[in-house]
Amino acid sequence: MINRPFWTNRIKSAWDKAPIVWLSGVRRCGKTTLAGILDDENTLYLNCDLPAIEDMVKDPELFFRNCGSRRVIFDEIHQLKDPSLLLKIGADMFPGIKILATGSSTLAAGKKFRDTLAGRKRQVHLSPVLYSELELFNVTLQKRLHHGGLPQALLAGQKDPSFYREWSDSFFSRDIQKLFGIRDQSKFNLLFEYLMRQSGGIFESSKAASALGVSRPTIDNHLAAMTITGAMTVLRPFFGGGRKELVKAPKVYAFDTGFVSFFSGWEPLRASDNGTLWEHLALEYLAALNPDRDIFYWRDAAGRELDFVIPRERDEVDVFECKWSPDEFSPGALKVFRAAYPKGGNFLFCPVSKPYKKSLGGLTVTVTSDIAPV
Repeated sequence: MINRPFWTNRIKSAWDKAPIVWLSGVRRCGKTTLAGILDDENTLYLNCDLPAIEDMVKDPELFFRNCGSRRVIFDEIHQLKDPSLLLKIGADMFPGIKILATGSSTLAAGKKFRDTLAGRKRQVHLSPVLYSELELFNVTLQKRLHHGGLPQALLAGQKDPSFYREWSDSFFSRDIQKLFGIRDQSKFNLLFEYLMRQSGGIFESSKAASALGVSRPTIDNHLAAMTITGAMTVLRPFFGGGRKELVKAPKVYAFDTGFVSFFSGWEPLRASDNGTLWEHLALEYLAALNPDRDIFYWRDAAGRELDFVIPRERDEVDVFECKWSPDEFSPGALKVFRAAYPKGGNFLFCPVSKPYKKSLGGLTVTVTSDIAPV
């Protein structure tokens, strides 16, 4: 069992603010293992996949009274009949108890969660293995890009194609079908694989509908389900109004580099694939470090583009460009952006051993592989 202190500390910090921590994340990203790390003599761990657990919590008030002041972990809590009522009673009637509930989706997903527990919970979204965690897992960056960040795939000696196919089937049957009632797996898989191959590009639902022979409402509904469950991340364009900037078309990023490379047929990886996959890894890292901030991309009518921008305080915007090598970066787009938005930090995210600053086009840029929270 590999300890992941970044995430255990995030959970403990969230418990200081609310009695319930909702640990979400895609299937097999390590939620159960992380819950196990927190399981000690003062913790009651319950695997909600087991039928007996339903009977154990049938009377929530009696159940929590018998727990005393222990922490309670409900792993895969969405398998229970009425998980939101159980959590609400635990939080409202037993304030001394700390609860960790895990599931593949957000609390708002599915008919079972009629109460989103506002004010009683904090959410922690567990990512695939982060760039900063590679040393803990004793794996190379190249392997992380190729295999992806789901621990089972990352630690495998060879990349196993059956893992990615089996995961996709399980994702549909256990998450999408159960939570959202989507029945047509073939149409869902068409879009899922299409988005994997197009990952990181500008997404137009009408174009996808035409290419796949699927209605636009179906495309939109299926993408929404993938987003809620964390399989896809939708980035909106950043714009200030009145300038020649994109304002509508989103970008869609798949959740994991291993799946992008698998469904794109990148076997083995070529040097030209590294930059695309590195950009995905950077987004996961940024999202993990800045869970309460929105991440955007920027593009103008002339096609100049910046990978990620994060608004901070008023009139301040940080920019993050991702390159496999610092030599690949050209400051043209950044100069245009800074003419309109002069305040904020400029970061060039590259796999370098030590951070350093350089002057490019009259702008100071920090070259780093360790993006500090903004």
